[in-house]
Amino acid sequence: MDRRSVLKKTGLVAGATVAMPTLLSLLQSCWNEPRLTWKPEFFTKEEATTIGTLVEMILPRTDTPGALDVKVDVFIDRVISQTYDQEGQQNIRNEITTFNNRCKEKFGTNFASLDVSERVEVLKAEEKSTGKFNPGIWGITIGDQEPIGFYRSMKSMAIWAYFTSEVIGEQVLSYDPIPGSYEPCKPLSEVGNRWSL
Repeated sequence: MDRRSVLKKTGLVAGATVAMPTLLSLLQSCWNEPRLTWKPEFFTKEEATTIGTLVEMILPRTDTPGALDVKVDVFIDRVISQTYDQEGQQNIRNEITTFNNRCKEKFGTNFASLDVSERVEVLKAEEKSTGKFNPGIWGITIGDQEPIGFYRSMKSMAIWAYFTSEVIGEQVLSYDPIPGSYEPCKPLSEVGNRWSL
């Protein structure tokens, strides 16, 4: 790996570190937004419906809250509205349109209007056809990253928003607001869920 590439990737990691508090404050502000009165900052109504349907298919409500319960769609809207430049915002609009057009070509209607079995078929096709994230070490991607595409980037953002939400942190993941003693040799079988902090 040449020096320029290392510096570029290091800069991306540093940028992500600086941006993290901003993204977490955006996520926190989403939880205070009532579901019935939420009006998207960036998305049109149709785009918001597409994103909401997509994230709910990825993280549905089961015995734990779903993506819409913790307002993942509101978070994605705010991130795009407040952190993407105009070119990035236009790319998202184009990708949502392209995604819905693929659904219309196959099933005659957009993603949100499909029945569950058709949505599952669409998402299976997206899983196969879109790039996957390369593994990384200390925030630096190993190897050349192929283009991720709309579906994979929305899935990644949805999962990140979901697991960093207050509700999931306190109700689903192991949570101890006042951490206890250090146990260096605890058997893995006794650890339980992943910890939220």
